[in-house]
Amino acid sequence: MRIATLNCNGIRSAARKGFYDWLPRQDLDVVCLQETRCSDADLEPELFRPRGYHAEWLHAEKRGYSGVAIYSRRPPDRVLRGFGSAEFDREGRYLEARFGKLSVVSLYLPSGSSSEERQRAKFRFLDAFVPHLERLRRSRRHVVLCGDWNIAHKEIDLKNWRSNQKNSGFLPEERAWLDELFGARRWVDAFRAVDPRPEQYTWWSNRGQAWAKNVGWRIDYHVVSPGFAERVRAAHIWKKTRFSDHAPLVLDYDHEL
Repeated sequence: MRIATLNCNGIRSAARKGFYDWLPRQDLDVVCLQETRCSDADLEPELFRPRGYHAEWLHAEKRGYSGVAIYSRRPPDRVLRGFGSAEFDREGRYLEARFGKLSVVSLYLPSGSSSEERQRAKFRFLDAFVPHLERLRRSRRHVVLCGDWNIAHKEIDLKNWRSNQKNSGFLPEERAWLDELFGARRWVDAFRAVDPRPEQYTWWSNRGQAWAKNVGWRIDYHVVSPGFAERVRAAHIWKKTRFSDHAPLVLDYDHEL
């Protein structure tokens, strides 16, 4: 099973940059998209439901903001929209597709970089998400949480870590939350399970020459439930084509959808 995740920074923008030409060549079973920034009325048929895929969408109430989607080779048995948060479900940040005992989630955590208020909202999201993560872990389902988590976990996960220790995305409180997630809560960073190399980034600022110089952050993840970690087989970050300020993160699993 091959799953890709991409923050597309606007699905119509990614389409103009060749995303839908790239998609059918990748042999993907599931594709998780974040920051789609659209409504049903905005989407042409080939975007709304690309050939060969079933599509599920969750739009934010605010038009042109946030939003997530999941494309899958087979229709899900069940789809869950939101994780039970009155504040954040209306922003279109959590979409879960269930295939038998497997759940694949497209997840878009808030960014706190624009203001102190949004950073406070990000911390509220982290607090609200923990009980849901515990419910998922106790459910005995296999779970793959794909998406833009807007947090770099360790120093290896961003180029300029020293100068970013007081910036959103690399704050001590955010990193400690991931420490607990990958520690006591037993969830697994699937990419790091198979690729320990430095300078493996999934997002680059549009400022300066961050892309050209590979001055990036690894803030996009596949996070898997403890019992599914042993099924991770390979991972790669697609950099040959640029559809967004993020790159597609693709992982292979020893599992049939």
